[in-house]
Amino acid sequence: MAFFAKKARVVWLGHQQDDIAESMLMRLARGSGLGGLSAPRPVQLLKGGRVHLRPLLGIKKGELGAALRAAGVHFREDSSNRQPAFFRNRIRHEVIPRWLEAAQRDALLGAARSRELLEEDDAALELWLDALKPIDALGWLDLSRLAGKPRALFRRALHRWLLAEPRAGAISRQSFDFLLAALIRGEPTRHSLGLAGFAKIDQAILRFEPIAKSRATFRGPIN
Repeated sequence: MAFFAKKARVVWLGHQQDDIAESMLMRLARGSGLGGLSAPRPVQLLKGGRVHLRPLLGIKKGELGAALRAAGVHFREDSSNRQPAFFRNRIRHEVIPRWLEAAQRDALLGAARSRELLEEDDAALELWLDALKPIDALGWLDLSRLAGKPRALFRRALHRWLLAEPRAGAISRQSFDFLLAALIRGEPTRHSLGLAGFAKIDQAILRFEPIAKSRATFRGPIN
């Protein structure tokens, strides 16, 4: 994928219905939200104007293979797809068959339908957050614009703020949940975001405070 990212703006991918179910079960195991559970998407917009297109999500892997064989098209499957060391392969060969048997229905089609519904909900929340415009030109998150709104919007606003702040390092789930709770309560807070500085909540504003300024001006406990 790194090669295609450098050479092509639009990449067509062969993901199909089986991949939807596998991805959904994998992401459920790690506690993903709407964004993760609605993958893989038919149209995925990436940074730099690149696009990933997946036109085969409505087709099962078995149907696709049968169509290729009927058309006399030779194809190869990556041998690593059989190696049990990979989580996806264990889901594919051990979990999915038992899941389909237990469901006694077309569970792959059901997973694909759920993916579509989750993508719709994800897009709706993103549009709602866009309309609120909680992050200003300075990169500050105005909590007053989120007042009274569902927790899901606070979560998305915090996630968006962290992604937009280049000085913020990767934070743990525990740290994210701590900041999220502080945002919802609107209480003055200062929480470490790594070596560069802190996330600081003050007067209903969340902003990044560089480490040098923090040491010079702050007097009090550090979370």
